[in-house]
Amino acid sequence: MSSSSSSSSSSSSSSSSSSSLLSPLQLPMKPIPGDCGHTFFGPFRDRLAYFYHEGRDKFFENRIQKHKSTIIKTNMPPGPLIASCPRVVCLLDAVSFPVLFDTSKVEKRDVLDGTFLPSLAYTGGHRVCAYLDPSEPKHTSLKSFILSTLSARHHKFIPLFQTGLSEIFNELEAQISSKKEAYFNTLSDTMSFNYVFRLFCDKSPSETGIGFKGPKLVDKWLLFQLAPLGSLGLLPNLLCYFEDILLRTFTFPFFLVKSDYKKLYDVFYEFGSSVLDEAESKFGIERDEACHNLVFLAGFNAYGGMKVLFPGLIKWVALAGQKVHKKLADEIRTTVEVEGGVTLSALNKMVLTKSVVYEYLRIDPPVPFQYGKAKVDFVIQSHDAAFEIKKGEMIFGYQPFATKDPKVFENPEEFVGDRFVGEGEKLLKYVYWSNGRETEETRAGNKHCAGKDLVVLLCRVMVVELFLRYETFEVESGTFMFAPSVTFKSLTKVSSP
Repeated sequence: MSSSSSSSSSSSSSSSSSSSLLSPLQLPMKPIPGDCGHTFFGPFRDRLAYFYHEGRDKFFENRIQKHKSTIIKTNMPPGPLIASCPRVVCLLDAVSFPVLFDTSKVEKRDVLDGTFLPSLAYTGGHRVCAYLDPSEPKHTSLKSFILSTLSARHHKFIPLFQTGLSEIFNELEAQISSKKEAYFNTLSDTMSFNYVFRLFCDKSPSETGIGFKGPKLVDKWLLFQLAPLGSLGLLPNLLCYFEDILLRTFTFPFFLVKSDYKKLYDVFYEFGSSVLDEAESKFGIERDEACHNLVFLAGFNAYGGMKVLFPGLIKWVALAGQKVHKKLADEIRTTVEVEGGVTLSALNKMVLTKSVVYEYLRIDPPVPFQYGKAKVDFVIQSHDAAFEIKKGEMIFGYQPFATKDPKVFENPEEFVGDRFVGEGEKLLKYVYWSNGRETEETRAGNKHCAGKDLVVLLCRVMVVELFLRYETFEVESGTFMFAPSVTFKSLTKVSSP
């Protein structure tokens, strides 16, 4: 669910900690290392390494070691023929990364998907809010509309989600009982789409023209836009080269999903009328443009984010092990009993539960990439050097390396459930999952994820409801395209008193 003012250990603001004009006397000025290769063949070499020969994390790790730098130049997918200029300055540490939040220095225009922009036919011919830079006139009105829409529905956040979780847990138990295992992703996708639709349209999608097809309609629409950035994770062989040519030579044409998108647009136009009325009357947004933004918010930002978010959360909580499960269960049940239910007040008192959610967002951020184009010449610093970035250069940040920076986090590759408890809360300023620091608020004038607080809330509620119902659980996990895949192998229910 897409989207810098706290102090850091090296400066008083995020912009000064990562991108001020620094004197070479403070840190040595160096040219940015890296080999992008031939304009045409270099991107092919790098994307084959990125997807098949090395893999995503190894791709960046190997270049850090080769160049002895966490700021490098490389090519990012998809490259030619889809993206004419795949060259980027790559930021791979916690110090440099926050410059991507500083919209006085970087432009966020049309960079949601990196070095290419899917056809605007996928969004009704409109550049929706996610594609706009805050300096563009429509950004403030569209993001204000989104924030207002979410705020007006805050009282529904918890009860609607509890209903969906109850349904998914019942189905998980039934499948484990009959099949000895239960695939979580499909159930989670259905719950997520139903939740989002009910939140914005006050009706179950099964009562509308799309029936139970909502997740499949959105999945197809998402896949056709994002296919150049994905892979099945094939080993290096002839099949992987065929996949690379298929996915990254030309973008998929919109007409293949035109009828699916129209079905989504029509149901949101009809049943999201109260949302669209507010867009017109309060924010002066034309109804058609507001509806395309609503579909994008619900389908791409919210549902698309949840496809990755919830399986990842389940995977990492499962990996935390039974000792952490016991501590979570004790905290959750005690607090709920004292507070008289799963309320916002109760959730705010569950310090371990909050920490576990933040630790998941740190170790495996659901959106791993951030992009921006330099608006001006400026100097950026890593931990040990300063580098000059020129106006017009594309800047790319690989978030998992920034949030697992070993110079900031102790044992960064380890899931530490209580990492952000007590004094550990000071490290929250280095948790960047939402296109901003966790310690900052989203506003109409920045690119911080509009649903940032909702994401954290829903993750907490999922953990709470899980351990109100179960003592522990086990899963098997893998990866498919953009998301973790999770299969429940066991669920140990809470014993009766």
